[in-house]
Amino acid sequence: MRASRAIALLLLLQNRRAMTAADLAAELEVSERTVQRDVAALAEAGVPVYAERGRGGGYRLVDGYRTRLTGLERGEAEVLLLAGLPGPLREMGLAGQALAARLKVEAALGDAPAAAVRRFHLDAPAWFRETATPPLLAEVSRAVWEERVLHGRYAARGGTRERRLEPYGLVLKAGQWYLAARGPSGRMGTYRVDRFETAQAGEERFARDEEFDLAAYWASAAREFARAMLRERATVRLSPLAVSRLAVLLEPVAAADALATAGPPDGEGWVTVTLPVESWEIGYHELLRLGPEAEVLAPPALRTRLAEAARRATALYA
Repeated sequence: MRASRAIALLLLLQNRRAMTAADLAAELEVSERTVQRDVAALAEAGVPVYAERGRGGGYRLVDGYRTRLTGLERGEAEVLLLAGLPGPLREMGLAGQALAARLKVEAALGDAPAAAVRRFHLDAPAWFRETATPPLLAEVSRAVWEERVLHGRYAARGGTRERRLEPYGLVLKAGQWYLAARGPSGRMGTYRVDRFETAQAGEERFARDEEFDLAAYWASAAREFARAMLRERATVRLSPLAVSRLAVLLEPVAAADALATAGPPDGEGWVTVTLPVESWEIGYHELLRLGPEAEVLAPPALRTRLAEAARRATALYA
């Protein structure tokens, strides 16, 4: 019996209490006969597993039995999924737990973790930009990890003010750290960690909403943030080539919203859209990327500026 399959079978029974041979076979992608042999092998190795016959029967572990396998402690196990991210873990102050967990996994699984490290690496920061670790990241991370209320001074557009937050999770996006936290009003908000002037994990703990999904929250918040930044609207004709390249050359949310407004193609195959842009200055530079594949119809000032850029380019290459 493969050790990895034995561990998977044991953890399935431990987490789900009882499973039929058919269910185990489907989860492990083996035959029911293989499951029966594996269960017998576990029993011979001293694992208290037994079969219940009849309707609703299946394989079970003796009540109260739990395995810790490699002896991972809770904190080490919680960072195990992030063990391939040494940089972010170090920044969050979790390098010690990650190293301990990795050593135990390597001892249990031979060279498998080392092989994974040789094949995969995450480089989170964006190209052409130096990123600095926020000085208070480790303290914010501790509040998230230990589910402690976070107290601090936060600098926002409206000024710096004291905050009392229930920190739910951290997100690393293109080298920038963000905190998802619930404020006194009960609403979830997003905070840039580098804007905290002070931060301290207090003694008070908070009751976490177990249904909160950090990945789903971030996806929604990121879209809302991008749309909030797109304050201006330009009317633009796009060639078929521009339509196909819009999501690559422009901000994806802006491109998606623009294409949703597209009318039917005209006689030349071009479509007219309403393109959201962050500002007219940024919109000018973004539309320059499309070159002759886009024609601005409104506002007049943006059309005039792009026409002047086209005349200068023509004179340069004449």
